[in-house]
Amino acid sequence: SWTDSLASLDRANHVADAMGGGLALTDILIAQGRLSEAAAVFEQRLALAARSSNPTERGVGDMHVGLARILCERGDLAAAKEHLDANTALGDASSMPQNPYRAPVAAAHVAWAEGDLGGAIELLDDAERVYIGDFFPMVRPIPAIRARVLVAQGKDTDALAWARGRGLSIDDDLTYLTEHEHVTLALALVAHGRRSRDDSTIADALRLLERLRAAAEAGERNGGLIEILAIQTLAYQALGNLPDAVVTLRTAVTLAEPEGYTTTFACLGDPIVGPLKALAKEGTAPAYVRTLLAAIAAGGDAPQREQGLIEPLSERELDVLRLLRSELSGPEIARELFVSLNTVRTHTKSIFMKLGVTNRRAAVRAADELGL
Repeated sequence: SWTDSLASLDRANHVADAMGGGLALTDILIAQGRLSEAAAVFEQRLALAARSSNPTERGVGDMHVGLARILCERGDLAAAKEHLDANTALGDASSMPQNPYRAPVAAAHVAWAEGDLGGAIELLDDAERVYIGDFFPMVRPIPAIRARVLVAQGKDTDALAWARGRGLSIDDDLTYLTEHEHVTLALALVAHGRRSRDDSTIADALRLLERLRAAAEAGERNGGLIEILAIQTLAYQALGNLPDAVVTLRTAVTLAEPEGYTTTFACLGDPIVGPLKALAKEGTAPAYVRTLLAAIAAGGDAPQREQGLIEPLSERELDVLRLLRSELSGPEIARELFVSLNTVRTHTKSIFMKLGVTNRRAAVRAADELGL
């Protein structure tokens, strides 16, 4: 297995090969919806490189980009940008020759989550210019990602024109290699049907989504399944079928909550707000649903809370603060949050400054007094 192979490469201190193997493994884990495990692999690769004689070995930059992708999905856009900046600082030589497109794609997802759709399109254009194919299939093609941003811009007809150019249809045989493209087609059909008030187009999308859902479930690809279920929710909602929309969204939320999926839902925007509010009303995952609603309202970024402070703690700082209450050491907190020790130290310093304290115990006491 990939996991066993990586362990062997680690023991042999073959850093560059461990980076490449790590990317292959994390692509699989992300497709399966196992974001925490994927993040752990990226962190382990970075730790291996830090212990090696060449901490800027080829592939190190790719690990930062991979973490940025996961942090963006979880709504921690500031931390995602930190890792993208780290990749940039390392330079082109720290990424594998076939991977220059990964950084602008990750940056495009961050821009999209922030509501900068034009910037996302420009970054995807940059990614396509530097894309180099290799023996790993491209299962999330850049033009398909661009088509999804076009849908977010209200340009569903342009997205459908892309699908026609690719020869995609709702009756195609479905494979994992084209799953992302067919899900994109379904999204564009739902958006077009909603805008043109054409229920038959939405019904076509639902038929395709049902087949995609069955294929993803059979393949245990929860990453894709969460997307499919979220778009199914939009289709039912567009048809005025709120009960089925809520049932479908409940399944998606049940799968997504343990891994912290955020931008998959937030980037769907206002159309999914109604079903999310219905879920909140019935009491399904109330804290998580509130996080998703707040992310949509904030344009994708994780919300800040009212804290009675001149400068509120960020969501990531709150995560660090919770762990400061525990007995975990700094390195253990870093591993728990899938970030570097330096990142934990930066957040801790900021927490101390905002709370007006100088040590961990005082920070915890101040947090209690403020009701954090």
